[in-house]
Amino acid sequence: MKNIDYLVLLRGINVGGNNIIKMDELNKIFVEMGFMDVKTYIQSGNILFRDHDKNKAKLRDKIEKTIFEKLDININVLILTLSEIKDILNNIPKKFGEESKKYKYDIVFMIEPLTTKEVIKEMKQREGGDEIFEGDKVFYIKRLIEKLTGSYLSRIMKLQMWQNITIRNLNTTKKLYELMLERNSNIK
Repeated sequence: MKNIDYLVLLRGINVGGNNIIKMDELNKIFVEMGFMDVKTYIQSGNILFRDHDKNKAKLRDKIEKTIFEKLDININVLILTLSEIKDILNNIPKKFGEESKKYKYDIVFMIEPLTTKEVIKEMKQREGGDEIFEGDKVFYIKRLIEKLTGSYLSRIMKLQMWQNITIRNLNTTKKLYELMLERNSNIK
């Protein structure tokens, strides 16, 4: 049975002193769960691994349950395949990421059952500050660096749905995709 390369995004770890998880500890937990070729990337809860199971919901439940049992932290998990992350990056709006000195570029990922339609209803683009582009299972947000505190993304953070949202900046998302590509090019 062929192994599938997965990317896991953990929601809300190592942010503002909350849900602190060391990456080497996280790596060990994933290895103990029986996943192969486990690799973490930076401190924000990005884990690459391989497994033969194609049922992402089952994998997600296993990961969430194990993290809770081992660390007593209730974490929501998003699992993506190489083709899913490729689609997300292929659908980046035109010119998104081109003015990095002036704007912050983030990709906002929905953790099921939350949908982009539900979140977009709550989002408003602040004139001269935010630009929001809806994607499939994500939305892309361009925020004026000098007006970050006034962003409507701050408003979403106060709503219950925030628990099913995880954010990665554009550069991190691209790097995670590159790491997945490298892993797949090494498969003989």
